[in-house]
Amino acid sequence: MSFTGTSDRSVPATKIEITVSCRNLLDLDTFSKSDPMVVLFTQTRASQEWREFGRTEVIDNTLNPDFLRKFVLDYFFEEKQNLRFDVYNVDSKTNISKPDFLGQAFLALGEVIGGQGSRVERALTGVPGKKCGTILLTAEELSNCRDIATMQLCANKLDKKDFFGKSDPFLVFYRSNEDGTFTICHKTEVVKNTLNPVWQPFTIPVRALCNGDYDRTVKIDVYDWDRDGSHDFIGEFTTSYRELTKAQSQFTVYEVLNPRKKCKKKKYVNSGTVTLLSFTVDSEFTFVDYIKGGTQLNFTVAIDFTASNGNPLQPTSLHYMSPYQLSAYAMALKAVGEIIQDYDSDKLFPAYGFGAKVPPEGRISHQFPLNNNSEDPNCEGIEGVLESYFQSLRTVQLYGPTYFAPVINQVARAAAKVSDGSQYYVLLIITDGVISDMTQTKEAIVSASSLPMSIIIVGVGPAMFEAMEELDGDDVRVSSRGRYAERDIVQFVPFRDYIDRSGNQVLSMARLAKDVLAEIPEQLLSYMRTHDIQPRPAPNANPSPTSLQP
Repeated sequence: MSFTGTSDRSVPATKIEITVSCRNLLDLDTFSKSDPMVVLFTQTRASQEWREFGRTEVIDNTLNPDFLRKFVLDYFFEEKQNLRFDVYNVDSKTNISKPDFLGQAFLALGEVIGGQGSRVERALTGVPGKKCGTILLTAEELSNCRDIATMQLCANKLDKKDFFGKSDPFLVFYRSNEDGTFTICHKTEVVKNTLNPVWQPFTIPVRALCNGDYDRTVKIDVYDWDRDGSHDFIGEFTTSYRELTKAQSQFTVYEVLNPRKKCKKKKYVNSGTVTLLSFTVDSEFTFVDYIKGGTQLNFTVAIDFTASNGNPLQPTSLHYMSPYQLSAYAMALKAVGEIIQDYDSDKLFPAYGFGAKVPPEGRISHQFPLNNNSEDPNCEGIEGVLESYFQSLRTVQLYGPTYFAPVINQVARAAAKVSDGSQYYVLLIITDGVISDMTQTKEAIVSASSLPMSIIIVGVGPAMFEAMEELDGDDVRVSSRGRYAERDIVQFVPFRDYIDRSGNQVLSMARLAKDVLAEIPEQLLSYMRTHDIQPRPAPNANPSPTSLQP
C-alpha cells in the first residue's frame, strides 16, 4: 500500500499563504495617517458563522500598508472557502479593543488563487458615503507541501520469525505528532521468504512524512508479514527528514532494535540492520501551480429533460420550480458551478439540455443550448445558466430517451483543440435515470480520457443508479471494445446521499460540491503528467512601482 495525499480526505490539498496589502485607505487620524491592521474571518460550513482566523500586525502611520504577517490556510479545491477581511485603524493611544472600522471585503479563497498570478485587488466597502480604498491579496503555495521524496531501502540479517521458512519482511513508516503520538504514513510491499530484503523504491510527499518540520522524528517499524494479519514485530529505528536528506551521498545503516529482546538478553546487539540505498527529493507540480500559470477551468452543464422527471408544473416533478426552494437540479448546478466559476476568467458557461422535443419543429434533441442560441450556447455566470434552464423548462417538451454520448462528444471536440495545458474542461451532467446509450457513452468516455477533461454525473431522484457506478472508474477502469480509459475521468454521485435531513439547502450543496469536486485536481494533474505538460510561470504579481509605499 503506497501513501498518497488523496487517500486521506482529511489531508488538505495544500497550504496556502496569503499576503495582504492595502491601498488608499481612509484617513481617520487627525495629526497623522491611519494605523491599519487586517483581521481575517473564515466561515464555518455547518452554521455559516464567521469566526476570526487571525490578524496582521499594526503598521503605524500609512494608508498603503504591506503587512509582514501572513495567513496560512488549508486549501480544499472542492469546498467554497469564504473569507472576510476587515480593516481597522488601531490608534495605539486609544483602546485596542475598540478600533476604528476602515472597510471590509468578502471573497472566496478560490478567487484569490484563480486570479491572474494568484493575485486579486478588491474595493473595500462598509463605511457609508466613503471610498474605503482597496485590499490586495496574493496567494502563495507553501513550498514544503510540494516536495516528494523518493527512497529505497534494504535490510540485512533480520531476525528469523517463521518456523519453517525465513521472514516475509515489510516496513511501516510513522510521522510523530506534537503530542508524542505517531501517525502511519507509508507501508512498503512485503518481500517473501528472506532475511535480506530489498524493497522497491517508493515516493512519499514530504508533507506526509514530517508535515514540513524537517527535524521531526520519523519512526520505522520492521515486521514479518503473516497471512492472518498478526504480523510479528521484528524491531524499529528512528530518523528524521533532515537526516534522510544528508544520506543522499552515502549509504546510511540503521540498527533495527527490539526493546523487549534488549531487556531480556544481555548479549543482544540488534535484530538486523536497514540500509538507505538512495534518497532523492523532487518538487512535484501541483494543481495550484497550473492555476497560477493561467490554466483555466472551462465549465459546461448538461441537464436531463426526459419525461421521467415528471411535468415541471407539478410539485412531484424533479424540475418543479417552487417559489420557496430550489429543485435538486438547480441545487446541484449551483453547488458545483459556484466553486468552479472562480477558476474561469470569462465566466461564460456553455449549457445544454438533452432528451426533449425542441420548438419550433418539436424535434428530439440530445444537446440543445439552454439559451436557445446554437451559435453561442454560453450563459453569463451560474445565475445566467439557471435563468436559461428555467426558461427552457417553459418552452421545451420533456421526452426521451436518455443519451449521454452526444454532449460528452460535444465537449470532447472542444477539449481536443487545446492540448497545451491552458484549458481544462469539466462537464457536469445532471440526470434522473438510466442511460439509454450505455455502449456509446462508454466509448465516448474512453475517447475523452486522453483529453484535458473531467465528467461529473449527479443523479437526482429515487432511481437505482447501478449503471452510473460502472462509469465511475474508481475501482474498475471504464472500457469499450477492449480499449481501456487512459485515466479515470468520471465522478458519479447520487444527490440523495447529500440532502441534509433538517432541510438545510446550503449544507446539502456544500456536501455535494465537496464530494464531486474532490477528484478534479488529481484528474487535472494526471492529464498534465501523462502529457508531460509543465505549468507556465505565474505572471508577475508584484504591485506596480507607483502603488508601493514611499
